[in-house]
Amino acid sequence: MSGLILENVEKHYGSACAVKDVNLHLPEGKLVCFLGPSGCGKTTLLRMIAGLETLTGGEIRLDGEDIGHTPAHLRNFGMVFQSLALFPHMTVGENIAYPLKLRGVSKADQQARVVELLELIQLQPMIDRPVAKLSGGQRQRVAIARAIASHPKILLLDEPLSALDAKLRESMQVEIRQLQQRLNITTIMVTHDQREAMTMADIVVVLGEHRVQQVGTPIEIYRHPANEFVADFIGSGNIFPATALGDGKVVLPGGDALQVPICSSIVVGQKVIMLIRPEDLQLSPPQATAGNRLLGKVTFVRDIGATIETTVECSGVTFTALSTPCQGFGLGIGHPVSVTLPSEACRVLGA
Repeated sequence: MSGLILENVEKHYGSACAVKDVNLHLPEGKLVCFLGPSGCGKTTLLRMIAGLETLTGGEIRLDGEDIGHTPAHLRNFGMVFQSLALFPHMTVGENIAYPLKLRGVSKADQQARVVELLELIQLQPMIDRPVAKLSGGQRQRVAIARAIASHPKILLLDEPLSALDAKLRESMQVEIRQLQQRLNITTIMVTHDQREAMTMADIVVVLGEHRVQQVGTPIEIYRHPANEFVADFIGSGNIFPATALGDGKVVLPGGDALQVPICSSIVVGQKVIMLIRPEDLQLSPPQATAGNRLLGKVTFVRDIGATIETTVECSGVTFTALSTPCQGFGLGIGHPVSVTLPSEACRVLGA
């Protein structure tokens, strides 16, 4: 089978488990994001793929070949570290040419490849400039160019944008994504930034508690989280308890019933955890409860410019609704309001 395959991969440091029972198939030419909170094992997993950490158990195969115990320098993977690890005493051109020099590539071919890559990253005039005199974004591009200089099979990125300011970070997200698509190179990127993963990746691998929690496209992960951990970590979510009534209904702590697409395996009287995203909640002037419309009271309003976050207490649950200024109708703290929870937007996360 083509692509990168991880089977039952584990990493232990003595009695401490860093990565447990990871099974993944990462197809060729895709940008994959390892996403998760600090300490969940995503960087350790990336380093095992790179060959910088040994496996405690399991296998890593590339295009059918077992590479789990192949030394890092023989895997032909390009890597960009969080610190970038550029050589400050070298020029831009010398940094990019360095991996080619190690491989014994002729000086003429080194120069040709450097010129080609500088054109790709749009830094042609800076070939002789010391890297110490580059901006953060320029250094980032040079590090990527150096990583792909030797035509690697896979590009590995370990939180490469974490040191950049917010505006530059967003522009670099676009640049890296466009570069990856032009080169059609399989890329694995570690990040703890959910927005970064959602906007860049073809496939998101959510890690938590040292194991894979869910794998899918960004929209699958966001709209159909596999469990409470994923729902809570990805985006903003209203996660609340309810009790199954049967016939696709649940009852909230305050006694109001909701119609939801409930799983057939859930039995009457069973406690469940529900999810609805803030942008799916609909606020309106107070009116009689009907269907999935509840009466509530505003407890907090936060205007953040393009959107307004409104916190509402209703039926024993605290909900946060997200709306635009043009959707608002002058709500303030203490105001009564109706909250509609569309049935199709409600998710049962588990019992």
